Formats: sequence, structure tokens, C-alpha cells
Amino acid sequence: MSALICGSFAYDTIMVFHDRFRNHILPDQVHILNVSFLVPDLRREFGGCAGNIAYNLKLLGGDGLAMGTVGTDFQPYAEWMDRQGMSREHIRIIDGQYTAQAYITTDQDDNQITAFHPGAMNSSHENRVSDADGITLGLVSPDGRQGMIEHAQQFAEAGIPFIFDPGQGMPMFDGEDLMRFAEQATWLAFNDYEARLMQERTGKSLDELATLVEAIIVTRGGEGSRIHHDGRITEIPAAPAASLEDPTGCGDAYRAGLLHGLQNDMDWDTTGRIASLMGAIKIEQAGTQNHHFTLDEFRARFRDTFNYDFG
Repeated sequence: MSALICGSFAYDTIMVFHDRFRNHILPDQVHILNVSFLVPDLRREFGGCAGNIAYNLKLLGGDGLAMGTVGTDFQPYAEWMDRQGMSREHIRIIDGQYTAQAYITTDQDDNQITAFHPGAMNSSHENRVSDADGITLGLVSPDGRQGMIEHAQQFAEAGIPFIFDPGQGMPMFDGEDLMRFAEQATWLAFNDYEARLMQERTGKSLDELATLVEAIIVTRGGEGSRIHHDGRITEIPAAPAASLEDPTGCGDAYRAGLLHGLQNDMDWDTTGRIASLMGAIKIEQAGTQNHHFTLDEFRARFRDTFNYDFG
């Protein structure tokens, strides 16, 4: 079962300010704001939802193809993907554009100021689901607005079951848009904030939305996650992490776990726990694609964490 993962690729430039923003941003002077932060710590990471999910699914031994649009500056990322054995077959380079870029400055209180340039991501609709052969499972993750709309429609028209995962792309859609996604999708995935926003914009409760799909998955950070399916809720505990280094990309790691469970016809109790453990492993490392493990190591940790073996 091959999964097509539609979404973004991005470079994440992360800077650390060794002070607090509040010491330099004066509330009564924001109308003439002009500040500069010295950031002695800087790293550049490979990111974007499609790239992150495909990376994590590869670690689990899953069969996944990432589909996205990137700029002419993509070569370093491409070389990284090649080293990881990740397919670039459905990545389209857009001439005259940069790959999406996030510039994130974090202070000592873990506050963040982020600037995001979508770049080539806005051309994601130039890719079509039908460009990929042998796809039996799909995922629509944050991407260009038109691309998300068209890819969801293409999955639905092709009869390919897919997860709709709007993530940080949710503000681009109104209630009518979100209802259409819910009617097209097979599964919906949100964090708890996005789930509340989904309910507010559609005017539908999670129970009502759950009648449209096979399952709704809601992650809740350290409180674990909930999977609404078959008229009931399955509670998934948060897997313990050895350290809390960086939460960025945990949601993408979780979604790779969902895909792995779906690809292998696992029940929701096990699928959710695989996803939960993926998030815990990710949070132990800075960056979104810097964690590593073998499948045997993952199985052993799963057994130690949940006291049983999976599939």
C-alpha cells in the first residue's frame, strides 16, 4: 500500500536570542517599533510537512511518496533526501522561486517571532494526484491553498482514501471550505486548537463531523490524543520522552505513525500508540529530521512503553 503525501517542503532557519523579547519591545512604543536582536545561535533545518512526514514514514519502513513544489535553491535538501533513500519523483521545481522558508527567532522564555515565505509552495496545484501511480492511501497536509483544495478533490474523485490534515493552513479556509474537506476525506487529523477552530468555523461538533468520516484524530500534547471512531472515543496515552528538546515537527512524526498503522490495517489502539511514540522520539531531538532509529529499535521501545508487540 503506497501513500502519497501532499504538502510543503521548507527550510527552517532557527535563531536563539539570549534574552527576552519583552526587555526590548516596549508596549507603549510599538507604533515606532524598530528593534534588532543579536542571535549567536543559528541552525538551518530541512522541514515542511510533506518532507517531515515522508522522513518519519521511511524510518518506520513505510511506503510513502512526497509530493510538493520547491524552488531552485532545493539542491541541498534534494541531496539530503537522496542520502535518506527518500523518493523525489513527485517534487516539482518552480523556476524563479525559492523553496518555502521559515525564519524563527526564539527568546529565553521560548517565545517565538516567525516570518514565513511560501515561495514555490504557492504553486502546489501544478502537481496532480494522478501524476503518481499505484497510490492506495493519501494525505493532504499544509500547502498552498489551491493545491490543498485540488488534491483533496483529486483523491476523492479517484476513490483514494486520504487524511485531511490542515495544520497551520487552517486559517486559509472558511467553514464552507472545511465542510467540503470533511465530506471528501476519509480521516481528519487536528491538534486540539485546530479541532476547536474546525468546530467553530463549520458549526459542527466533533461528534457530528465524525459521522462524515471513518475517524477524527485529535492530538493533545502531553495529554495524549483522542481518536473519534465508530461512535466512540479511543484514548491514546502520551508516550514518555527521555528529554524535551524541540516540539517542532512532532505532529508530522505522529501523522507518519497514523499512515503506518493505516497501511498495515492496524486497529486504532495500536495505530495511535505508534503515532504517539513517534512524537516522543521526535521531541527528544532538535530539528524535524534529525532523529534516527531502526525498526527493531522502535519495536523494542514500543514494547517497553506499552507492554505489547505490534504487528
